[in-house]
Amino acid sequence: MVIIYCCYGGTHSSPIAAAIHIGILNSTEIPTAAQILAVCHYDKVESNDRGKVMFVGDDEYGNKIYVCGRGRDKTGIKQAIESGILLAKGETDNFVFVDTLNAVNIYMRIGGFLSRRLKWIAVGRPLVIWGTQKAFWQLVQIVQKTKKNIYKYQE
Repeated sequence: MVIIYCCYGGTHSSPIAAAIHIGILNSTEIPTAAQILAVCHYDKVESNDRGKVMFVGDDEYGNKIYVCGRGRDKTGIKQAIESGILLAKGETDNFVFVDTLNAVNIYMRIGGFLSRRLKWIAVGRPLVIWGTQKAFWQLVQIVQKTKKNIYKYQE
């Protein structure tokens, strides 16, 4: 199965959720700033990468875990990715799209805007990290729900 965690830019909540999913981040304790910054794609994805599906790793069942920024359009990117899969003669039944945007708080939004859009990394990054730490338990819940839903088909 392929699980794609999606958020607005693909650079904050979705990489953290993916890291929780594959065990890079411990789901029982809020990560430090250094642990967050070590997460693949965290606060590194640019606006022109929106819509790209970026690999993060495999989970314990061999599922492929990806992240993707979708912008404001919740369905357009998903439809485009599914269309590409179908055009390549693939199956879309084993793809799961997980929206992590519900966990994003105002600190992540402002910090992400400052860091990614305005390139004020020194100001935005500490704020988005703090916001990520505040949102961590919501992201853990999203991942747990996702795992529960997909693993019942794999056991």
